Formats: sequence, C-alpha cells, structure tokens
Amino acid sequence: MSLTGPVADNSRSAQLAHKIWREDINSRGGLLGRPVELVCYDDHADATLVPGIYKRLMDEDKVDLVIGGYGTNTVLPAMKPIMERQRFFIGLMGLGVNNTLNYPGYFAMIPTGPNPNSALTEGFFEQASLQNPKPTTVALIAADAEFSKNPIIGAKENAKVYDFRVVFERNYPLSTTDFAPLLDQVAAAAPDLLFICSYLSDSIALVRAINSWKYRPKMVGASMIGPQSAAVKTNLGPLLNGFVNYEYWLPVPKMMFPGVMAFMEKYQSQASSAGIDPLGYYMAPQAYAQMQVVEQAVTTTGSLDDDALIAYTRQATFNTVVGEVKFGERGEWAHPRVVQVQFQNIASNKVSEFKDPSKQVVVAPGEFASGNLIYPYAKARR
Repeated sequence: MSLTGPVADNSRSAQLAHKIWREDINSRGGLLGRPVELVCYDDHADATLVPGIYKRLMDEDKVDLVIGGYGTNTVLPAMKPIMERQRFFIGLMGLGVNNTLNYPGYFAMIPTGPNPNSALTEGFFEQASLQNPKPTTVALIAADAEFSKNPIIGAKENAKVYDFRVVFERNYPLSTTDFAPLLDQVAAAAPDLLFICSYLSDSIALVRAINSWKYRPKMVGASMIGPQSAAVKTNLGPLLNGFVNYEYWLPVPKMMFPGVMAFMEKYQSQASSAGIDPLGYYMAPQAYAQMQVVEQAVTTTGSLDDDALIAYTRQATFNTVVGEVKFGERGEWAHPRVVQVQFQNIASNKVSEFKDPSKQVVVAPGEFASGNLIYPYAKARR
C-alpha cells in the first residue's frame, strides 16, 4: 500500500479498516481455524515498485492470500505478477483495471459497476439534465495522469447520452499550482458545466481558484479526488459549498447497511489518535468490505486454493458493510452504487461540520438521495 506519498491518507485509512477486520476475524477464531496475519509493504506511491513487492509477497513470503492496495496506480501494476501466478485478487478502488486484461481472477472493490468509466459521474450529468432551463454545454479539465483517462472517457460518454456539448477540453500538469490562466481559458468558452478530474493537492488549489473566479458555471465538480477525505474537507471548509462530487458511501438513511455503523464507530474511535482520517467515509467501508469478501469466500469454500476462491467469487453474492455485493463481467460490481453529493451550508472548517449528513447531501441516484440539488452553483455557494 502507498503508506507514504500523495495518497498516504487514503491508504492509511484503508489499512486501519483492514486491521479492524483482522481483529474481528481473529476474535472469532480466525480463518479456517488459523489466526490471520497481515503482511504489508509501503510502495511509497511509486508504481514501479509495485510488481516487485507482489513478487516478494508471493514468492518469498509465500502468503496464503494476496489483496490489492488502494487505487489504479497501485492495482494496475500488480496485475502482471498476479496473472502470471494465477492468484485470486481483490483490488481496492482501481477504476477499470481489468477492462482490457480480462483476467478472471480479478475482482474490484469499487461500486462503479460494469461500466466504470461512465458510472463514476453519471449522476452529475443526470442532475444537470433535470434542471430548468436545462444547461447545454460542458468544459472538461483533468490532471495529465493515468488515473484521469477513464473518468474523462466516461464524461464524454455521459455528455453524449444527456445531450451536452463539449466546448472546452484541457489536461494540466499535476505540478500545476496556479490555475487562474486555465480557468480564464475555460471562462472564454462560457460552459454551463465544469467537469473536473483532479487529484488531492490540485483539487485544493482548484477549489480555492474557483472561489476567487469571476465566472460562475451552473454546476462544478464531478470527479475530484480529495474532497472525500477529512484533511481536504477541513482545509477547504465553506469553500466547498456548491461543489458536486462523487462518493461511495455516506452516513445517510438509505445507505445504513447492516453492520456499517458499528464498524464506523470502531474505526472513528481509533482513527483520530492514530492520526488517520477521522471520518473514514470514503475508504474505510470499502476496505473492510474487501476483507469481508475474502473472509466469506474462504469460509464458504473451506479452502485457500486460488482456483476455488475465484470460481466461488464469480458467482456468489456477498453480505458486506456496503450492502450486498455481486461481481459481474471483468470482476466489476454487477450493479453500480456510486453517489453524487453536493456540499451545502458548510459554515466552518471543523471536522464536526462533515459529520452532519445535511452538509453532504446525496443528490443522485434517487434510490440513495438524502436531499435536493441547490442549483445553480452560485446559489449553493452563497
């Protein structure tokens, strides 16, 4: 896992969830009557180190089971050694990792469903299409990095489905700190919607720049990595008001799946003292559910055999803290469960603001909605 580097906060949150699962399963007697030990190495967010780490885990440490770390940049480079050894492998939040590889032993703990590129942000475009008068144009800006390629493909697909015309598209270097020139170019195209695919530090810089920007799109956000974490939330506070962005789980009534709050209370009781994301909404439930899938596959098959685990996982339905999970083609979830949320009425930078579910309102899809979209962005910003 990337326990140091730019995504360390998310990886450490996932690691704590894994440790809580280990404590839970060992308190019940372990797996197949054996205590569980977790072996984890830090890849320092360097994708070139990942294949060697997995080879070490499988060939030298000879682990019984191997799981994926966090994110596309970690999961994708692990696939070659995993496929060479035909191992059972559940990745954590890698987007579209298996789209072209088609490895039957891969499973994705990310609720983006069989069409992950478009599912990530469909709710953003759907909500925009329901407004009156309907907006008609969209600008796409994205960090020039591997993780942004699939969301941009999905954004173009959604724009076509919901009849939005792309009037501006630009990639920016991840090293960008001054976004004023780029935003000036966006304003010249006068888009109704601003679609952003950004990454942690540039998400923070973009939110600050957009708040200082004279131009006001009707909706802004969609695919920003960063606003899901407590560190970014408390850094930006009220500056997030009006932004619409993806999430995978929030403590809203329609997402209170069995066991999730008991787990989250345990997570939050340990996170602050450990210096880890004190909310954990983004990473922790998915990471704990990742291990629940491993647990249920091993327990039901009574085996650590990779072929047996792969065969079982391809057809089973798993009961997890993020609800029922069934894997479909290419190991993605058979049914997507991505939500779009809007930040509303945030008054301070305190973490307590973000524990209030009325401040992060699920606006799409309707089956999980907890409130209504404030439109346009300028109104929600005020």
